[in-house]
Amino acid sequence: MHAVVITEPGGPEVLRWTEVPDPVCGPGEAIVDVVASAVNRADLLQRMGKYPVPAGAVAWPGLECSGTISEVGESVTGWKAGDQVCALLTGGGYAERVAVPAGQLLQVPRGVDLVTAAALPEVMCTVWSNLVMTAGLRAGEVLLVHGGASGIGTAAIQIGRALGARVAVTAGSAAKLERCADLGAEILVNYRTDDFVEVVRSATGGHGADVVLDIMGGPYLARNIDVLAMDGRITIIGTMGGRRAELDLAAVMEKRARVTGSLLRRRTVAGKAAVVAEVCEHVWPLIESGAVRPVVDRVLPMPDAAEAHRVVADGEHVGKVLLST
Repeated sequence: MHAVVITEPGGPEVLRWTEVPDPVCGPGEAIVDVVASAVNRADLLQRMGKYPVPAGAVAWPGLECSGTISEVGESVTGWKAGDQVCALLTGGGYAERVAVPAGQLLQVPRGVDLVTAAALPEVMCTVWSNLVMTAGLRAGEVLLVHGGASGIGTAAIQIGRALGARVAVTAGSAAKLERCADLGAEILVNYRTDDFVEVVRSATGGHGADVVLDIMGGPYLARNIDVLAMDGRITIIGTMGGRRAELDLAAVMEKRARVTGSLLRRRTVAGKAAVVAEVCEHVWPLIESGAVRPVVDRVLPMPDAAEAHRVVADGEHVGKVLLST
């Protein structure tokens, strides 16, 4: 089969569509003939040599895909060859075929086409596991989403609204903020011109944010603490701005704040299966009802993965950038 391989750490030009060995279907796994995958920022970090591949994972990038099952392994129940699925992966999605633990397979939601379904697994599992399973977001609370126009952000806005939260977002342009508002964001902050702490406090009558979903990391930590309401929770899922920060522990204690972080890719097979099960139970009905929808900026041919990485690195897209076989 063919896959997009990283020939050496570097820029998008190191991505090469080339022939690689076919995956082997092990016990508890299924082989998916890939129709589409999606570009995540973790893929860019892996390409640059800044995100080591977990032990035992496929070397080429791709943390989610959609396609058709062509083979199932021993002890797999509930799935068969010919089923159309999307899947959460530890790697290997930029390829014509991939082996997937059965617990990480999801049915394609009704009303979503097979290519678009590739936009769902990573963002929905990341958002649900962090906002609900970890931070315990509840109806009536204020959710602040940094990077509201990203794939994660567009999903978080919609899930937050579906749960009954009031959603605030940061983004870097008026056009992106308008797209966030269309998805249900109510408090809009242009991070290039406005202070999100002041805007969110003002819009909430001084209350602040109960939950902050942060992709920036170090430079935002102190202000994320400032914007928190009492008993607020920060969940960090990215370090686009940097990995280190100084933390005022007195401020954390005064607000009874919780600061957590997670990497979905590093979870065990069982841990990922548990997240997938919750997403199937709680998020898929929201997608099928139209309350939550995948947001796709564009679809490029998989051999053009270098161009897709340039698009994501430039940050002008809204939602997901997909790669189709």
